[in-house]
Amino acid sequence: MTKVTLPGPIVSAGWLFEHLKAENLIIFDASIPKVTDTTANTSTDIQLPNAHFFNLKTCFSDASSAFPNTIPSEEQFQVEAKKLGVNRNSAIVVYDDKGIYSSARVWWMFKTFGHRNVAVLDGGLPDWLAQHYPIEAKKNTTKQLGDFEARFNPEYVTYFEDLENVSQSGRHTIIDARSEARFNCEVPEPREGLRSGTIPNSKNLPFEVCLENGKLRSKPELQAAFEALAPKENTIVFSCGSGLTACILDLAASVADYNNTKVYDGSWTEYGTLKQE
Repeated sequence: MTKVTLPGPIVSAGWLFEHLKAENLIIFDASIPKVTDTTANTSTDIQLPNAHFFNLKTCFSDASSAFPNTIPSEEQFQVEAKKLGVNRNSAIVVYDDKGIYSSARVWWMFKTFGHRNVAVLDGGLPDWLAQHYPIEAKKNTTKQLGDFEARFNPEYVTYFEDLENVSQSGRHTIIDARSEARFNCEVPEPREGLRSGTIPNSKNLPFEVCLENGKLRSKPELQAAFEALAPKENTIVFSCGSGLTACILDLAASVADYNNTKVYDGSWTEYGTLKQE
């Protein structure tokens, strides 16, 4: 078996199938239910070959935070990643059962904690199944403890206390990944008790606009979408409801060669709670 280096921030089902035997490959299933969807996951009993469940909600979130999906500490991320067998030389491919949804959050976290050899499976489980590639029953397997070392990169994260300056800065553009109806306060927020609203001077790019049939749109289409909202020289800060779909925009921006980007980790759930009208 040979080691593999990922070709970019996304890989196709065909590419992954061809490299399933790579000795340094780790596949993570990061599927979670959508906060706006009351239906269950579509993949309760199947997974890609030798995949491991990446538990975003507990193992890879700060459980002490008042807000959902809060990024964990460097120490927590390192400990939990090592438990999953992640090594310094691992090539990580992450997928979910929606196409591209929560998998982008995992990609962003590994980037933020210093591991760049990571990619999202474009189209996720639905496209893998459509291509009739092999699957297996979900199982719990024990992994040998990895030697991964986390190194937190704060330049990829924006916090609540940064927002006032960021929102007034002509050198920053805040882009909100929520739906147009939520951004324009035409429908209530799905989280009970959370007020509607927007971060001052933010712009709207619903994450679904960057996707087509569960896959990222072409690089020229993504570039056009970002060019319409932000000067190329600006730092782009992505926000959403709770820090998940903002990472889809960050992934799309990476594909579009926008690399000066950040994610507002607390997103509207935090801002709308802490900053009252």
